[in-house]
Amino acid sequence: MATPESRPTTARGSAARWSLAVLVAINVLNFYDRHVAGALVEPVRKEFLLSDTQIGWINTAFTVLYGLVGLPLGMLADRFSRKKLLAAGIVVWAALTASARWVFSYPFLVITRLGVGVGEATCAPAATSWIGDLYPAEQRAKPLAIFMMGVPVGGALSFFFSGPIAQRFGWRAAMVLAAVPALLLIPLLLGLREPERGAAEMRGPAPAGSIRQLFSIPTFWWIVISGALVNFNLYAIGTFLPAFFGRIHHMDVAHAGITTGIAYAIGGLFGGIAAGTLGDFLVGHRPSGRLALAAFAALAAAPVAYFGIQQKYGAVALALPLLTAAYGLLNMYYGLVYASIQDIVAPALRGTSMAIYFVVMYLGGASWGTVIIGKMSDRYARHAATLAGSAKVTEVFRAIGLQKAMLAIPVLSIALALVLWAGSRTIGRDIEKATERQRDLVIG
Repeated sequence: MATPESRPTTARGSAARWSLAVLVAINVLNFYDRHVAGALVEPVRKEFLLSDTQIGWINTAFTVLYGLVGLPLGMLADRFSRKKLLAAGIVVWAALTASARWVFSYPFLVITRLGVGVGEATCAPAATSWIGDLYPAEQRAKPLAIFMMGVPVGGALSFFFSGPIAQRFGWRAAMVLAAVPALLLIPLLLGLREPERGAAEMRGPAPAGSIRQLFSIPTFWWIVISGALVNFNLYAIGTFLPAFFGRIHHMDVAHAGITTGIAYAIGGLFGGIAAGTLGDFLVGHRPSGRLALAAFAALAAAPVAYFGIQQKYGAVALALPLLTAAYGLLNMYYGLVYASIQDIVAPALRGTSMAIYFVVMYLGGASWGTVIIGKMSDRYARHAATLAGSAKVTEVFRAIGLQKAMLAIPVLSIALALVLWAGSRTIGRDIEKATERQRDLVIG
């Protein structure tokens, strides 16, 4: 049996908290730079005379490449220094974000976002694997929920600042300023002590895992499918919510960005805190608690999102809290589900498992959410113009089209709830199997 001396060292107390703080800050700026394109949809669309479908393709190109490079980068995170890999990723995504300063065509804009996707693909596999080695299984939901609060916080800050900056200095200046803060975190990252893989498990150093072993876990596949559904919704929201407020509620780019930022900040923070606190509490009473709670949150998001999207001009005081609540409920997903992945996957496969999850999630859901919503928006806009006897699709018809297209979000929230509930029915057995494998390793 492994003795205390034979167990790998793991970060304790303040060292773990400091490492987590740096990783959270990196993730905040990761999603700041990712959401800056959504914050600037309307000025970009008007300058390059783009359709909503073309706007959707910007995110689709980003996420397709993100998913494709994520698998090899995730496998690299299981074999190479996560610290150095993440530092290199920051340099790449910051440089390509700033390169928008020289963008004067739609194809060039797409190319720069592709580069951002390559850099950002290092973040989640490396950081979540790192956090899994900082905290034991019964304490992981909260730190992972805190880490994933980088999604709403980074998005909120991007919307808060990018819209007003673009209003004052142009959208290119907003892109350049988005790139700078991430570079300042590289010295802090390189100064961290990276934990050994498997350090939070009560056994010796983690052996190499098998991808075949990963594929044999039923809950993992339910989680992978759920990732495609939740990110279809969240990427559609991130890309089109500022445009929604601009078109439906007649806001300029600054006010639309600030309003979206409010929804992200309040909804995301409350959702993340609830996921972390309730997730660790529930898993102590029943192994399926985290996934069951995620299913309930997704189901509750459907009617809230529906009524928020349906509000018309003059009802922003009702639309904003409803959409904030919907975003918060969907955002609970991350802390609950990412902790569940850590529970069922061997430490040596955590980076790889997240990379596989991201491949399916992005190629199957997130990458197509924006372009499908964009195509639906354009189609509904043309249909509205035809019904009105207009040969031209004006901004009024674009507003009608986008509002109708976004009703796909509550429909997919229901589908997400069903998939997560199915996963909650299998996770208990999968956790038992993972525990048995760890026990055998300790005895051996």
